[in-house]
Amino acid sequence: MKILIVLTSHDKLGSTGRDTGFWLEELAAPYYRFTDSGADLVLASPHGGKPPLDPKSNEPEFQTDQTRRFESDPEALAALERTTRLDSVAVEDFDAVFYAGGHGPLWDLAEDPASVRLIEATLNANKHLALVCHAPGVLRHATNPDGTPLVGGRRVTGFTNGEEDAVGLTEVVPFLVEDELKRLGAEYSKIGDWQPYVVKDGLLITGQNPASSSSAAEALLEELNNPHA
Repeated sequence: MKILIVLTSHDKLGSTGRDTGFWLEELAAPYYRFTDSGADLVLASPHGGKPPLDPKSNEPEFQTDQTRRFESDPEALAALERTTRLDSVAVEDFDAVFYAGGHGPLWDLAEDPASVRLIEATLNANKHLALVCHAPGVLRHATNPDGTPLVGGRRVTGFTNGEEDAVGLTEVVPFLVEDELKRLGAEYSKIGDWQPYVVKDGLLITGQNPASSSSAAEALLEELNNPHA
């Protein structure tokens, strides 16, 4: 089993002067869910090389057993140093694709033509696509073969307006994930802020927030291991 994990290359939080990037738990938790199950992983980002880590995600209050494991894992850190350029990956080389969140994806992956092509090609190839936290926002420009929004009529979740407000970035981000998914006609749902929540709709799996990272990865593994369940 081979899974592609997609990370952001964007490192600036709008005009705040603060750094951003991917959220560590949203990489670390799926990384170990996948590797512990025997999956082979490839990490990719728009620019390739080492993607930016949101420094806030590595502060003590946001660290978990999985983030600490990742930070002390030479093999994982080496993989992070040499991510593949996103525009060089081919869907046929993978069994599934997983997008980690963080605020960075709202600026680059949400607008990246290679990301849009990857998303559309993954689903068109009848392969599973999972996205967590802010990452469901990268679906905004993806379309079905008939040109309609890919998320239209699909059941999804993603970072809530309330969660964005709680971190004080409602006026900083280029768009709100919850609002954008609703605008595109998705059947968006959520539960309480910061609680684990995952929605499955056919080949599409979405998680609401960082706490949903492990559950989203587990849901993806269940689909891959039981394709006809």
